[in-house]
Amino acid sequence: LLNINVGGKLFQIAHKVAARYPITRLGKLALYTDPMKKLQLCDDYSVQKNEYFFDRDPSIFHYIFHFYRSGVLWIMDEMCPSNFVEEIEYWGIHLKYSQRCCRMLFEEKQDELSEYLKIQKELEAELEPLDSAEHFEGKFLGRFRKMIWNLIENPYSSVPAKIIAVMSSIFVLISIVGMTLSTVEEMKHKMGKMWMEQLEMICAIFFTSEYLMRLISSSSFKNFLRAAFNAVDLVAILPFYIQILFENLDEGDTLYHEELNKMENVSKLGKVLKLIKLMRIFRILKLARHSTGLRAFGFTMRQCYQQVCCLLLFIAMGVFTFSALMHSVEHDVPGTNFTSIPYTWWWAAVSLSTVGYGDTVPDTVLGRVVAFGCISFGIILNGMPISILYNKFSDYYAKLKAHENET
Repeated sequence: LLNINVGGKLFQIAHKVAARYPITRLGKLALYTDPMKKLQLCDDYSVQKNEYFFDRDPSIFHYIFHFYRSGVLWIMDEMCPSNFVEEIEYWGIHLKYSQRCCRMLFEEKQDELSEYLKIQKELEAELEPLDSAEHFEGKFLGRFRKMIWNLIENPYSSVPAKIIAVMSSIFVLISIVGMTLSTVEEMKHKMGKMWMEQLEMICAIFFTSEYLMRLISSSSFKNFLRAAFNAVDLVAILPFYIQILFENLDEGDTLYHEELNKMENVSKLGKVLKLIKLMRIFRILKLARHSTGLRAFGFTMRQCYQQVCCLLLFIAMGVFTFSALMHSVEHDVPGTNFTSIPYTWWWAAVSLSTVGYGDTVPDTVLGRVVAFGCISFGIILNGMPISILYNKFSDYYAKLKAHENET
């Protein structure tokens, strides 16, 4: 018999039984005749007891011991997959010796654990600062740049940093409110327009100074420019300066062109300026920098992009299918709005989303049957991913908040 001591517990295995599996650690121990080779396989050896000692987990070795006796490797649900794989690799036993049902459940549990660890790592990276303290060591004005970086980027570092973070959020809200009020008819008179322009200029100056402070204090310009939040900051301030540039070009054109060309240029520049002004709405994304909820929402969309794409694919299939059916049963009705399949897409889209504006409705009984099927399909389709997305969002939000509190 082989006397095996695993973590203080004694097991006895016959040499013939262990030798059935010569590639395993105990199989080699049973077959080797050279004492030095045997000592290399174990952690210690007691001459008095003729006992081989292994400093391993005895609770898992029970399943290894059972494998040598029965030839089947059993896997229990309560075991940690990583620990179990590490142990069986040490003993030289392959997972193929386990039953197929156990192996399938174990591999599924392994995948779940790997996915969990991957998400945990990505969540930590989400909150990990772009520049840590060691990145500033040995750099030009490293201590001063680190202080400025913490002041702008890390609101939990000091009270002034928290004040700046609050001010940044307030200026974003003021900018969005100003952009909204500028479209109100009563605010388009000369005085209101002047106030809106001054407000926009103050917000643009604040955002520009904030961006420049981040850029100057960053330890790596390359990493700074690649960061998504910094790209959002750049998009938030560019429309103001592009608008000024186009307005100056507009003034230059009025001096050197004829009247007809002036009107054409003004019309073209006006459309471009409207598009550029609309880009200011992206400033609201700046709130995600200090909002755990918005960051959790973005993280959820990134993790669930496959489910979201699958949902959009099902919606597109439903729109095409039900619009074709509705057009085939309604196109002969006098005065119908379902004159073609493309015109029917709008009806199918609002019906699948269960919004149902009622601007386009079927007149025939068969058309109403098709509409009922479309609405029923939309209810089932929209109900499936909602719970998955919400559960993941609440889970990620709780984890992000926990990581923030730890930090």
